[in-house]
Amino acid sequence: MTMNNDFTFTIKRICLDENYHPSDNTRITTNFANLARGESRQQNLRNALKMIDNSFNSRAHWDNPNGDRYSVELEIISVDIDIEGSGQTFPSIEVLKTNIVDHKTNERIEGIVGNNFSSYVRDYDFSVLLLNHNKDQSAFSIPDNFGELHGKLFKYFVNSSAYKENFSKPPVICLSVSDNKTYHRAENQHPVLGFEYQPNDSSLTEQYFRKMGLQVRYFMPPNSVAPLAFYFFGDLLNDYTNLELISTISTMETFQKIYRPEIYNANAVAGKCYKPNLKNSDHSLTQIVYDREERSKLAIKQGKFAEEHFIKPYQNILEQWSANFSL
Repeated sequence: MTMNNDFTFTIKRICLDENYHPSDNTRITTNFANLARGESRQQNLRNALKMIDNSFNSRAHWDNPNGDRYSVELEIISVDIDIEGSGQTFPSIEVLKTNIVDHKTNERIEGIVGNNFSSYVRDYDFSVLLLNHNKDQSAFSIPDNFGELHGKLFKYFVNSSAYKENFSKPPVICLSVSDNKTYHRAENQHPVLGFEYQPNDSSLTEQYFRKMGLQVRYFMPPNSVAPLAFYFFGDLLNDYTNLELISTISTMETFQKIYRPEIYNANAVAGKCYKPNLKNSDHSLTQIVYDREERSKLAIKQGKFAEEHFIKPYQNILEQWSANFSL
């Protein structure tokens, strides 16, 4: 392959509703896929989607006296990459797209793409490459060029014609805060995003996402108990409408209440100085079944899958492409 050849992306959309079943290519540690397994799968999904709608309506409360004006529809966006133009593809990333249904006007409003973020190559970086690099070492360190390939592939996708034909705005990814950092509340307050928080230090996740071209800000929305991390391009506060931002907050805070109840379903609200604690016993559980231990084990398995089916077979092509990549 010469550098004149482009990698090509294929985008698939699947509706995330109570009938959703994960596809074979979906990483099963992905938030929504984890819910859609086992005996409680349909009830899990139904409960989670109801929580999202309730959260959305409580935040979009203007002209909404009964708290039932809106519902959120979710699409799973799966992106496959073809490296050699042979028709052989590898599942590169998976994100969520929100759409807002206004039952008062019968209008369907486009939300935000991104929200949740999952990637086999990220699993490889964190659960194979980083783990092996630090095995039997006395001090933790990060390999050279850690996250470079993943970051370039992501930027290439967001700037591709496939992305631009499908989505009108850049992605916003919303993650949990880190439990090994301390966050201080700033004076800046947004009507939807709430109070901004500043971390005391930069995390490995922040550095990794920076290589993807994303900057980060932390906000605790009204009626929330802990800040969320928002990763974005451009201007988070001015590039997106209130309803778009609410669709991301209501969706991703719901997932975090299920997966990190110690932080996001805590019974006490984060104060001016906040240190998240995954051992916090003063929290409430949702009625949704979830196996956190299984999820961490699967990340290693998925990282090895990426190594075997993507990193090793295409190593020379990827290294050459990465060395010549520029936007």
